[in-house]
Amino acid sequence: MDDASSASAPLEPQSWRAGFGPLVRLLAVVVAGLVVAIVFDALPVLVVVLALVAMIMLHELGHFATAKWSGMKVTEYFLGFGPRLWSIRRGETEYGVKAIPAGGYVRIVGMTMLEEVDPSDEPRSYRQASFPRRVLVAVAGSAMHVVMAFVLLFSLYAISGAPTSTLPTIQSLGQFSKGLSPAQRAGLKPGDVIVAVDGHKFTNLNSLIAFVNKRPGDALTFVVARAGHDLTLAVTPVDGRHVVEKIGGQRVQAAKPSGPPVGIIGVDLSAVRDVAVGPLTAVRNAGSQLGSMFGQTFSGLAQVFSFHGLSNFAHQVAVAGNNSSSGSSGTSGQQSGGGTILSIVGAVQIGAQAAKQDVGALLYLLAAINLFIGIVNLFPMLPLDGGHVAIAVYERVRSRKGRNYHADVAKLMPVAYVFLLFIVIVGLGALYMNIVNPAQLPGG
Repeated sequence: MDDASSASAPLEPQSWRAGFGPLVRLLAVVVAGLVVAIVFDALPVLVVVLALVAMIMLHELGHFATAKWSGMKVTEYFLGFGPRLWSIRRGETEYGVKAIPAGGYVRIVGMTMLEEVDPSDEPRSYRQASFPRRVLVAVAGSAMHVVMAFVLLFSLYAISGAPTSTLPTIQSLGQFSKGLSPAQRAGLKPGDVIVAVDGHKFTNLNSLIAFVNKRPGDALTFVVARAGHDLTLAVTPVDGRHVVEKIGGQRVQAAKPSGPPVGIIGVDLSAVRDVAVGPLTAVRNAGSQLGSMFGQTFSGLAQVFSFHGLSNFAHQVAVAGNNSSSGSSGTSGQQSGGGTILSIVGAVQIGAQAAKQDVGALLYLLAAINLFIGIVNLFPMLPLDGGHVAIAVYERVRSRKGRNYHADVAKLMPVAYVFLLFIVIVGLGALYMNIVNPAQLPGG
């Protein structure tokens, strides 16, 4: 024991240096990605990419943790594919990062009867495990997606706040080309909730706007709620026919000069704002929303992968480069009342838009993506996890007491290859479509 220790001691610094180089390469790639995101104002894109990477690795963590718990031998837990950037071995498992972050994987010994396994590892292979443990490992990835979707929805309700109808609220103050707006002169601020105007309470945004529009030049008494206190402010609308507003660097006439007088005060209003709830209410709301999203996801999948849906998708791909038809064909992802197939690029595109729009919108979108992946991944066909579940169930049915039946997976491979080819073709079509016509959030 002492001899072995003394012999290995001089090698430790060299081993440390050998592992330090790959770690530096990994950190260099991460820093380079961050710099590029900052330079090109693409931090929302980076956030979404990191969120998708986290989804992938948590999916694989489900397989990893349940396989370890079940006593199976797990040899690798990696993010990405291709050349290895960095890795470290702990016990019998190697953890690391590869150069192409297009997914991740966990390598469990003996996933099928086709795999050659060292005889000493055979008792700890996936194929030799009991039926309940095999099913547990196979469904663990999809289960992680459901858990992630619930956590994201809980965060939406409890932290970010869900969109809720409220009294009219000032979102921002308009800018007039000449002088201050009536709202600025009166001291109104973004975030002010309009409780009443001249004693009238308005729950309908259009009614409030119409009330103000009819009173140019009249001194109106606004009661607004700000920081928990009610404030009374005098605001006198001006005639919009004589006002030019600065919107997005352009000058815009507030009202038609030839039209009737229109009272404006220079504010952007909204009757919806994000409202957070308590933890128990958030749990209840998240569970209810998750159930609703399950139904929507199944309905969307049935529609998209029906004969009509696939025909429509093929048409969308065919006309994707035709700008004149992109709006009507839905290639930009703005279909109403129907689903569409998104590539990973499309998911990043709409995710970045959601991140710029609102944290709540991003959380909801990520929850929807998680649920979609979790459900699709259980489709009973290799190489999806559902294929491993189907094989485990089939083998369980065919097994007899004292004799376990093992399916001949080789016979399934032609069907699996056809299915994989279908997935690749659909994926490439979606990728092309999202590159030619970038995906857009509905209404975006």
